[in-house]
Amino acid sequence: MNKTSIIVLLILSTSLSLASCKSGSSEKNIIILTTSNFVDETSKGVVMVDFWATWCMPCKAMSPVIEEIASQTIGKVKVGKVDIDQNGPLANRFGIQSIPSVLIFKDGQLMETFIGIQSKAALVNALSKYVSLQ
Repeated sequence: MNKTSIIVLLILSTSLSLASCKSGSSEKNIIILTTSNFVDETSKGVVMVDFWATWCMPCKAMSPVIEEIASQTIGKVKVGKVDIDQNGPLANRFGIQSIPSVLIFKDGQLMETFIGIQSKAALVNALSKYVSLQ
């Protein structure tokens, strides 16, 4: 390996590390929901839940939208994610057959369901029916 190759690898490695740090910072506003904590986490207030899987490319494409909404609605909307592969009974409970699926709850009640990739505007518009986002 020559010096140029080593420099390119170092630059790529640094870029990937910075990207993962950046994405990790916005994910701290997202709650990982499981069969054991779902009821407690969705029982009060407005909660947006993303049902997804690690192998799902549309889910990966939607992830930045979910993260952005989570970081912009702190204190107003709780945002959670359910990995359907690890929480099959929870996905079955809500009839999740396609992912990504985003469900909006208010005080434990299912209010709206979105199937497939959604725009940030569509999700924010739906959330604004249940909580003031201004």
